[in-house]
Amino acid sequence: MITIRDFNDGDTEQLLSVLNDPEVVKYLSSKIPTPYTLQDAKWWITTGSKLGIVKAIEFNDSLVGCISADRGEFEYQRSAEIGYWIDKSFWGQGIATQAINDFLPFIFKTTDIVRLFASVFSENAVSMHLLAKCGFELEAVHKKAIYKNGKFYNDHIFSVLKT
Repeated sequence: MITIRDFNDGDTEQLLSVLNDPEVVKYLSSKIPTPYTLQDAKWWITTGSKLGIVKAIEFNDSLVGCISADRGEFEYQRSAEIGYWIDKSFWGQGIATQAINDFLPFIFKTTDIVRLFASVFSENAVSMHLLAKCGFELEAVHKKAIYKNGKFYNDHIFSVLKT
């Protein structure tokens, strides 16, 4: 069973394990420190995960991922960027699909956000497929908009609107 919940102290070791996996962080923001340390995990649990709308994804009583909505500012305040990651051991099991499908109504019912969008690296076809499956539509492709680890990527922008 998949649950979306707040992060807690019991998540520390799993955060260290997952966020030090190069395959998991490959297409995540470089604001996630590498290597990911115990201090980083403790900060995330006590402070970072309290900024914005951030939830842990739990499967069978274990932390397997994270999902968040980062609200825009000023005239963009009714729009938010969705982000997520899943422990590689749980890829391909439908966990991200269910987490997104549970998160969307939560956001649209409990906030005044009317648009969620995702920024996806051009090589991350799995994430693009996942977002389309969850009702997001490709809105734009920004050429060479992402630069990470010495490489340029096109940025695929997907969005879904509150109905």
